[in-house]
Amino acid sequence: MTKDTPTPVADGAGSGAAPAVPCGAGAPVQSLAPGEVFGALGGSPRGLSGQEARAGQVHHGPNELPAPKKKGLWRRFAAQFTDLFAVVLLIASGLTFLAYGLQHPRETGNLQLALAILAVVLINAVIGFAQEYSAERTAESLQAMVPHTCRVLRDGERQELPSRDLVPGDLVVLDAGDAVPADCRLVEAHGISVNNAALTGESAAVGRIADATSADTRLEARNCVFMGTTVLTGTGKAVVFATGADTEFGRIFRLADSAPQQKTPLQRQVASMARRVAVLALVIGAVVLAVRLPTGQPLITSFVFALGVMVAMVPEGLPATLSVSLAIGVRRMARRHALVKRLLAVEALGSTTVICTDKTGTLTQAEMTVTRLWAGGEPHSVSGVGYAPVGEVTEGGSVAELLRVAGLCGNARLLPPSEPDGWRVLGDTTEGAIMVAAAKAGLDLAAEEAATPRTAEFPFDPVLKLMSTVHRPATGTSTPRALRRSCWPAAPISSGTASAAR
Repeated sequence: MTKDTPTPVADGAGSGAAPAVPCGAGAPVQSLAPGEVFGALGGSPRGLSGQEARAGQVHHGPNELPAPKKKGLWRRFAAQFTDLFAVVLLIASGLTFLAYGLQHPRETGNLQLALAILAVVLINAVIGFAQEYSAERTAESLQAMVPHTCRVLRDGERQELPSRDLVPGDLVVLDAGDAVPADCRLVEAHGISVNNAALTGESAAVGRIADATSADTRLEARNCVFMGTTVLTGTGKAVVFATGADTEFGRIFRLADSAPQQKTPLQRQVASMARRVAVLALVIGAVVLAVRLPTGQPLITSFVFALGVMVAMVPEGLPATLSVSLAIGVRRMARRHALVKRLLAVEALGSTTVICTDKTGTLTQAEMTVTRLWAGGEPHSVSGVGYAPVGEVTEGGSVAELLRVAGLCGNARLLPPSEPDGWRVLGDTTEGAIMVAAAKAGLDLAAEEAATPRTAEFPFDPVLKLMSTVHRPATGTSTPRALRRSCWPAAPISSGTASAAR
């Protein structure tokens, strides 16, 4: 089995990179040899001890980006009244109250109109606030359900931990398909390449090495990997040197967080109309007042009449109409399992012409399943979906050797269900799918690995599209002539190894 992947190319990091991180005696981390990195960053080839990790968490804090500052509920509710059209309506309501107070005798119609305008503004604010609050709570619950884990070495043992528990000095284990949990310096690299699109905007694969480099900045260093990027091919180990807001991704997050919020097209159109209505109402009200005064009408009566004309020009029903229309759009989106945080986002989405998104984890579940095998010139179907080893392989005996070899040629691990998670894979999802298929065929890969221990590994090569592992046979000896008889009868023999490839 092979994996198709882009060919690694040179890093296209821009000039906006942050300066190098000094380590040790003033030496930047990328200029150190792999063996010197542990001492400079306070790590170890066996990883940090539990005590060192706890001390690092106290000193550096959690490995997560700072949460955006949230306004209080009342401040968020009051923000619903800062829209320009809402301000115009509030002014119209105030003028109507003023007209009611100046009239003798007072007309209850003006009081009712003032209260109606206030009710429209209040209802519009309640609808907008309720939608945003509900969507925010839903988004927080969905975010809590997304697993954010990574694999590290602690006390010499490979563990899976929440990414927020990483500290500088941790030794992270990376595999194809992994999200890099922090800024790290590679100390082992086997054909590894990453996607730096989150940092540089370039989606092409970027090859990485473990050797020292003379790059001036972190982004230019080919022996560093960064939070927010993804491992495309290969395997490796890396020592964490920056976490949370101190990472390159954290720097970008701070810049984006400080950027001013852009208004949607609908907001701009409504604000423009509100300005025109306000100016036109003032002009016409002044004209009406100027026309009535020379006729001998009392000043109070003329002023109240002019206020009535001004208020009549304000379309007080428009905000409620817009809110109801957008709320209907939100409900229609919800029926299609789309979460809309703000009402105005519905109209903004309608104005969008191109959407660029990564399907993994957003449109898919980031799971892979083997559904069909080809062996002996015949197809063999595999039932079951997901990582649960529940299903059957058609004529599993005839594909047992294929699945045994493919299963041995991988580094993933199938983990049993635990609350609240079900069956899951630790490592590459493709390798995990192969292991699940092997389990469905009745193979015990753990026993196979114990019987034929691995002696060497050749990581996945994106050019050859091949990964190979070398294993010691369970009994007897393997000779080039024996390998020739079992693998390639027609091939000439000069030397050979026992290998499994995919």
